[in-house]
Amino acid sequence: MSITTLALILLLPILVWRIYQRLKAQMTRQRSIMSRHYTGLLVFGAMLLVPAAGMGGRPLSLAALALGAVAGIALGIYGLRRTRFEDTAEGYYFTPPMRMGVLVGMLLVARVIYLGIEVYMNQGSNQPNPRFSDSPLTMYCLGMTASYFATFSASLMRWRLRLRRENT
Repeated sequence: MSITTLALILLLPILVWRIYQRLKAQMTRQRSIMSRHYTGLLVFGAMLLVPAAGMGGRPLSLAALALGAVAGIALGIYGLRRTRFEDTAEGYYFTPPMRMGVLVGMLLVARVIYLGIEVYMNQGSNQPNPRFSDSPLTMYCLGMTASYFATFSASLMRWRLRLRRENT
């Protein structure tokens, strides 16, 4: 076992722990800022549309992306029912369900780390490195994560627009 492999094995749990802590910190009570909701919808929507545009020859991966998107929307709707919305004098706040958001986010992180390990293990061999969109499982994870957070962003925008209409 090389020193690089050993370092990777030792540093991987630290990387996973830091990503987990970062996601967990993002799943607390937050101020609702419309520009963040628009940005979230655009970024996560692009995460779905960009890979889908390039998968014309891989119908199984495209179907997995679509199935993941449907699952993510369903989880997003369920998560919104568990979200606490607050209209206070200081502003608008929301608290998403922490466990669900962290679980969905870590699912994609785990898949990306797996692909990174696969690329690392293929070094020096004649096998080509896998592309991100080659695996239907990866596309499912991407579709679920992107549509979950896009659903949240779109629903938070609708909530804020509804409050604005009610207050005028």
